[in-house]
This record gives sequence, structure tokens and C-alpha cells, in this order.
Amino acid sequence: MLTLLSKAARSGRFCDGLSRRDFLSVGGSLAGGLSLASLLQAEAQQNTGTSHKSLINIFLPGGPPHQDLWDMKPDAPDDIRGEFKPINTNVTGIQICELLPKLAAMMDKLVVIRSIIGSRGPHYSEQCMSPTLVPGSPSLGAWVSRLEGPACPEIPPNLSLCYRTSHRPWGEAGGGGFLGAPYAPYGLVNKYDPGHKAETTAALAPDPGNLVLKDVSLEQLQNRRLLLSALDRWQNVVAKSPIQEERKQFIEQAWSILASPALAEALDISKEDPKIVERYGAGVSAYKNDGAPRITENFLRARRLVEAGARVVALNFGRWDWHGSGFKQGREEFPMLDNAVSALVQDLHERGLDQEVSVIVWGEFGRTPKINKGAGRDHWPRVNSALLAGGGMNTGQVIGATDNQAGEVVDRPVTFGDVHATLLHNLGIDQHATVLDSQSRPHHPLDATARPITELIS
Repeated sequence: MLTLLSKAARSGRFCDGLSRRDFLSVGGSLAGGLSLASLLQAEAQQNTGTSHKSLINIFLPGGPPHQDLWDMKPDAPDDIRGEFKPINTNVTGIQICELLPKLAAMMDKLVVIRSIIGSRGPHYSEQCMSPTLVPGSPSLGAWVSRLEGPACPEIPPNLSLCYRTSHRPWGEAGGGGFLGAPYAPYGLVNKYDPGHKAETTAALAPDPGNLVLKDVSLEQLQNRRLLLSALDRWQNVVAKSPIQEERKQFIEQAWSILASPALAEALDISKEDPKIVERYGAGVSAYKNDGAPRITENFLRARRLVEAGARVVALNFGRWDWHGSGFKQGREEFPMLDNAVSALVQDLHERGLDQEVSVIVWGEFGRTPKINKGAGRDHWPRVNSALLAGGGMNTGQVIGATDNQAGEVVDRPVTFGDVHATLLHNLGIDQHATVLDSQSRPHHPLDATARPITELIS
């Protein structure tokens, strides 16, 4: 919430009852703390891009079963093919799971990659969030933020709707790495409370009221801003430092963000046509064990955020580590995913955003060909898959193939780097762009071996 506007009595208050700490605090209930510093840092970037291409990165924590979603093997033995049947899509020759009828009806607007290789075994989101697998490297969103800057002053370019999870790697949208904290994603949803059981902890949707001014006018806020500046000038005399100067710059630049309702309005889906909201389906606010809640409404919020000016929006959805009862869980999860993704893609096309906004849906690895004794599938890093849409890509096709058990890639292997290179291409960013770190060493978003997927780009 904007404790900036709090009336709570604390020591060290300004004359209007506001403490200096209150003035500097903006995000008590927002995950990662959408702090004043975060908002200011979004404004501190030097380059303001002229184009506005965007990415919505949908992460399915735990590793979704590729052979039960969009790489089905109906002719395989019972203990491999599973309980679900394939259905035809509106593209001849492409079949996906029967529980994804809405996606099947729009396959001409989608791409399935069935042959991603190079997954790691452990559960990390970084494979889907960062262009390289070097620990601590900048996320894709951080690179986009650094190279392109904000599309508009009021909306930070790199945003996260990822809920923090008790298994922490599933709740991370990546960081700024050597690029620095100003380029890391800005969290917009509440933090996970480890003091409660995951099954009963409700995940609150973003509250637009947390980003708007309450009980104060812009004139009063300006007066507080001037008072803070005066106090900072006095402190600079005592201890002048680069950090103090940087914070002063951030505070000066924060005005345009705090005075604008753009971010709050983008999160407020009550402003949408109820029929559009209904398309996405009703989410489930309880955490899914140690994974994320299933907030289908955040798919809509992601569209609203990129439409408002965000360049990258990441979100996590559910828990897909199904070592047991996989088909029972699939009957619950697949229809929700079908609703949310199909509604998002339809939305983008209806609004003429399908050339500008890329969408990717994926997890950290695939699942074992053979079904285990618990009616689930275990970790299988040798094969992974992804669903893509938009971005001006050549859709209505499948990239790559696996063997008759969906266990090995037999055609057109694709690396994570290749996928990230394709996404950067869609965003109009040179994957070979050079940025120097604090020691003047050159870095690039991707290594030289990564290539955009030629079948997808015109």
C-alpha cells in the first residue's frame, strides 16, 4: 500500500503526521516490494525506446507433461500414452490434448515447439527467465529494460506477476544481474507468507488501490517532496555520496509515476468488459502446495500492462510437478490453462496487438515417457516443450519432433538460447548488443551459438 500516505503515528514525523520513512515507502503489500526506489529506478534508465514491442512470459512451475499437452503419442503403450486422447486442431495434421479445445480451435494462431533440449534437472525458473544459464545473469526482462528503456514514463518496462512460492525458485522472475537492480523486474503481487500452510494461504490479486493517492492531494504531496528535498540537501552537506545523489535523482523522477494513475488502472480489471473478463475464467486464489496460485485473471492483467506500456511481463501459474495423480490434476489444470491462454491470444488479435506482443507458455523441463506407479510422471530434462503466439511469428505450425515415446528429440532440436533469441528478435533487440559491466567487460544478451528459430520469423 502507499504508506507514503499513511496517517499512522510514528516517531520522526513531518508536521502533517507523516514520517520520513513513510514518505520513502510505497509497497508494503506488493511482492518484491514495489518500493519507491523500484518505481524511481524504472524512470532512471537513459534510453527511452520509440517502439513498443512486448513479451508476456507465462511460467508453469514444476515441469508440465509435454506428452499429455501438445506432444501426444496415441499409438504408444498404455503406460506411456496416458489417459488423455488427442483431438484435431484447426490446422490439418496438428493434434493436442482433448482438454484443450479452445486452443485447438485457434491453432492457426499458435506455435508448438516439441523439441527443446538443454534443460536442467532441478526446479528453477531461470531457464525460462534468463537468456543464459549462468547463475545470477540478467533476466530477459532486465536486458530488455536496459537496452530499450521505458516505453512510457509511468509504466516500468520490466514487471512481474510472479507470486513468491515456498519453493522459492518457482516464484522468481529473474534479477538484474550485473546490469543492476534498476533493471530487475518490479513485483506487483503479494508475498507468500511462510507462516501459513500453502494449501490455505490465499494469494491476493494486485490491488490497484495500493498504487493511488489516498487522503492527500497532489499539492500536499508536492509539499512533502520539497520538504524531503530540503532535508536531503542538509544531509548532503553532512555526508555527500554518489548514493545520495542517485537517490535524489530518483526522487525527482518519481513524481511522474506517483502522480499518474496509469499503473493502477492497468491492474484494475473492473474496467474491462465483463464478457472479456469471463473469457479468462475464474482463478483459484489458494496456493497450489509449494507452487503458485492459479490466477487466470493475471493473464488479462498482463495484457493490460503491456497495452499500457510494459515491455516484459512475467507470471507464474499453478504447480506442475506431478509425480503422482497426474491425470487427475490434469483434468483440473488443463481447462484453466486452456481458458486463460486462449482468451489472451484472442484478446491480442482482437486489439490488433498480435504483431507487437509475443506470448510464451513453458516450464523448466518435460516429464518421463513412462507413467510411474503413482499415476504421475517424473522429471525428464532431455525433452521440453513450449507454446508460443503473437510477435508477428509464422504461426499454425509445430517445430521439432520426438520419438514414439516422447522421450528423445529426433528432429529439429531447439535450445533455450534459440527460444530467447527468437523472443529478442520479436522485440526488435539485437542479441549481440554489447553492454559493459562495472569493470568495463563486454556482455551480450546471448552467447554466439543461439539463433532465432528461422521457421518462426518472416
